[in-house]
Amino acid sequence: MIKPIIHKSIILASVIYLVMSAAYSQEYVMIQSKLLLDARSQLGEGALWNHKTQTFWWVDIEGKLFNIFDPTTGENRSWDVGQRIGTVVPDRQGNAIVALQDGIYRLRLEDDSLELLAKAHHDPARFRFNDGKCDPAGRLWVGSMPMDGSQETAALYRMDHDYTLTRVQDGVTISNGIVWTADHSTMYYIDTPTMEVREYDFDVQTGEIEFRRVAVTVPQGMGYPDGMTIDKEDKIWIGHWAGSAVYRWDPVTGDLMAKVKVAAKNVTSCDFGGENMDQLFITTASVGMSDEERKQLPHAGGLFIAKPEVKGAKSFFFGR
Repeated sequence: MIKPIIHKSIILASVIYLVMSAAYSQEYVMIQSKLLLDARSQLGEGALWNHKTQTFWWVDIEGKLFNIFDPTTGENRSWDVGQRIGTVVPDRQGNAIVALQDGIYRLRLEDDSLELLAKAHHDPARFRFNDGKCDPAGRLWVGSMPMDGSQETAALYRMDHDYTLTRVQDGVTISNGIVWTADHSTMYYIDTPTMEVREYDFDVQTGEIEFRRVAVTVPQGMGYPDGMTIDKEDKIWIGHWAGSAVYRWDPVTGDLMAKVKVAAKNVTSCDFGGENMDQLFITTASVGMSDEERKQLPHAGGLFIAKPEVKGAKSFFFGR
């Protein structure tokens, strides 16, 4: 049995400036964010807006917590799942599908029970699952990463409706953000150390992918591309680890379009939500910071929110 934990949000305004690399001088829109929940998470991740329940789902990987935040009440409910948790998606029955270190599970929210759906292909002592999302057909895509920092030893996986786990791509180092375009023909994917967003042809019927090109290359000095979401205009929004920001990129041209300033060094993921899908919910981490950085950015590890003048696409749920 998994025991829920409850705590309340603190709403505070906060912004921080990041000095961008001089090599990148393109003009872009500046957007401010504010603190939504002083969660003090170690490694907040897995940002997902559940449009059916009007709640924000997220995880604290190192804290081993799955969270549901209700922005109406300010309440954050947490489940200690007992393992590092890479990501979470809802299924069509209202449960949570969670990628834990040794496999993918269904967490039944009515009784807090865990059911193993697919055992991890990797050794959980050496690897863990990281970020992931469902595709337009309701399959779960989730990647892995090595615990020892080794290069190109992890993979990207797809879990089909029958819970079959397929290794789709090898040679991954830190599997991260993944999204699909509105017409379902294109998938964008991030392997963080490459500093690239890669574009793939996507077959929504079969779940097959084929590499097309590099859509975005992140310049040095802007942090590392982490979790990602997509808006109604098929532009991508990426949390930048060590970049104190979420950036909006045009994946067709590769141009930078906007920057959301966040009062945390390590910005990990984001998703659009709210009643009108016009609010950007942002997760951050408190790990990977010096003592001085912690003093300067005391709300690192919290949830932040911004309101760009664009609406986001709804997340997909697991199942047919």
